[in-house]
Amino acid sequence: MIERQHQNQFFLLSDERYSELDYTQFFQPDYWQKQGRVSGTAKGRGTTYFLQTDDLFGVNASLRHYYRGGLWGKIIRDRYRFTVLSQTRSFAELRLLQKLYLAGLPVPKPIMAVVEKGKLGICYRADILMEKIENAQDLTALLQHQTLPSEIWQQIGGLIRQLHDLQICHTDLNAHNILLQQTATGQKCWLLDFDKCGEKSGDFWKQGNLERLQRSFHKEIERMKIQFSTQNWQDLLTGYHNRQI
Repeated sequence: MIERQHQNQFFLLSDERYSELDYTQFFQPDYWQKQGRVSGTAKGRGTTYFLQTDDLFGVNASLRHYYRGGLWGKIIRDRYRFTVLSQTRSFAELRLLQKLYLAGLPVPKPIMAVVEKGKLGICYRADILMEKIENAQDLTALLQHQTLPSEIWQQIGGLIRQLHDLQICHTDLNAHNILLQQTATGQKCWLLDFDKCGEKSGDFWKQGNLERLQRSFHKEIERMKIQFSTQNWQDLLTGYHNRQI
């Protein structure tokens, strides 16, 4: 990881080679639009931009700005209190992604992050660039139209076990943050959205983490009419408990 500073902006690059690029412009959507590199967008709290960057980073990328949720999000939309650089939202997420990526977990390749401090240095705004997972949908989108075989549920369970074995707690583990990608050799599961996630000691929290995921599936049965059964959950738990450490 390489840190760079340009005026009131602080950059974290996952590869030293990126420092040779015009990276100070990479967090401006207009920059990519002028080059005709925006291939699509997705709406959430804000807009995520999908970029054609294979020639720059070896993968296509997604650009995401950090926005607050809940009541605070209506008052202070995209500003956070600054304490230390390493604990800013984008820097912390990029470093965690790097750790998981190097450990071989199926997570987006980390590319770079930026923190822009306000004039008084009290607050900051943040953005992150990471790999866009191609030919993939989140589970809720798929389960609206089809069921999944037991092998896929077991793969999901094994993936969560890998995360837990590394003592990483995904604080927003839900059905929308699991992607299923169609590849030439079959289907592959990915984990997304590691904002506010991190290492956690002990084992006491792991069951609760699984139960959170189960609740999210039950919620989407009502909200999105997804196809999810007790057997699906049992298959996921089989993959979780049977994975070889």
